Amino acid sequence: MAIQRETLRLLDGMRVSMLAPVDAAAQALIRSWGTAWNELAAEWDAALVDLVAASKDGRWPSRRQVTRARRAQKAMEATRAALLDLSRDLPVVVTQALPAMTADAADWAQRLAASQYPPQAGTAMQVITTFDRVDPAALEAIARRTTQQVTALSQPLSAQAEQAMRSALVRGVALGDNPRRAAQVMLDRVEGAFNGGRNRALVIARTEMLDAHRAAGMAQDLANADVLAGWDWVATLDRRTCPSCLAKHGTRHRLEEPGPHDHQQGRCARVPATKSWRDLGFDLDEPTDALPDARAWFNGLPDEDQVAIMGQARLDLLRSGNASWEDLTVKRTTPGWRDSWAPRPVSDLAA
Repeated sequence: MAIQRETLRLLDGMRVSMLAPVDAAAQALIRSWGTAWNELAAEWDAALVDLVAASKDGRWPSRRQVTRARRAQKAMEATRAALLDLSRDLPVVVTQALPAMTADAADWAQRLAASQYPPQAGTAMQVITTFDRVDPAALEAIARRTTQQVTALSQPLSAQAEQAMRSALVRGVALGDNPRRAAQVMLDRVEGAFNGGRNRALVIARTEMLDAHRAAGMAQDLANADVLAGWDWVATLDRRTCPSCLAKHGTRHRLEEPGPHDHQQGRCARVPATKSWRDLGFDLDEPTDALPDARAWFNGLPDEDQVAIMGQARLDLLRSGNASWEDLTVKRTTPGWRDSWAPRPVSDLAA
C-alpha cells in the first residue's frame, strides 16, 4: 500500500512522541553528570594548584610525581566513585521510560497501518479494532533486553572516563609565567575527559531507547502480518540527515527484519506498509505514494545545503556518476553493539 499524507502526519506525531522520553532521559543524565562535576571541581582545582606549585623550570610534574601527589590521588578516588555511581544510574534512567515507550510504539504502529486503508474500510479506530494487539509479555521482554544491553554497555564507562582523565593529567602543559592559567588549562582538560564519559552515556541511552521503540513497533507489526507487506525505512529529510539515511530512505524490508538499524542516535523510523487494497479485499485503485523521494528532495536543495549534507568530495563523486545513490551507505559492525548502516567513507567511494 502507498503511504498517504495522513500517514506522514502521523509519522511526525510519532517522532515527537518517541523523542520526548529520549530527550528527558538525556537531560536527566546531563544534570547528573553536571552535578557530579560541580562537586568534584573543587577537589581537582586544589590538586592542580598543588601540581603547579610542584612544577620546576616551567615544566609540568613528571608522570611519577603526578600519580603520587596526595591531592591528585584524592581527587581521582572521588572521581572514580562518582563515575561508578553515574554508570550504575544509566540503566535506571533508561529503564524507567521503557514500559510507556514500548506501549506507545505499539499504538503508533497500529495508527500508521490504519492510515493506509481506504475510506471504505471505516474510520482509523474502526480499522484498528480489526488488528491484533501485541502480547504485553513481548513488550516486557523488549524492555528487559534493552535494560540488559544498557547495563552491559555502561559497565566500562567509568574505567574509560577515568583513564582519559589520567591521560589528560599526566600529559603536561606549557606553564609560562602564569601558574593559575596552567591549572585552569589542566582543569579544562580533565573536565573534558570526564564529560567524554557523559557523552558516551548519552549515545548509549538515546540509541538503545530508540531501538526499543522500533523493536516494539516490529512486535506489533508481526502480530498483524496477515495485513502487512513489510515495513518502509523513512528518514527525516533535513540538513542533519546523513548520506546513509538518505540512501536507505524509502526502501522496503521484511516484517521479520529488525530496524531501521541506522547509525547510533539515528532518527530514522520504521513505518509498517499494508498490503494492496485489493489484497485487503477492496476492489479499488490506490493513490500515488505520498512519501517524498529522497534523491528528488536532495536535488532540490541549494548547493550549500547539498555540500553540508554530503561533503564536497562525496558530492563530486555523486554528480560525476563515479558513485551511485546506493553506494552511499555501508553496513558497520561494532563489537558489543548491533550492526548499523552508516555513510560509506569517501575513500571507499573513490576506489
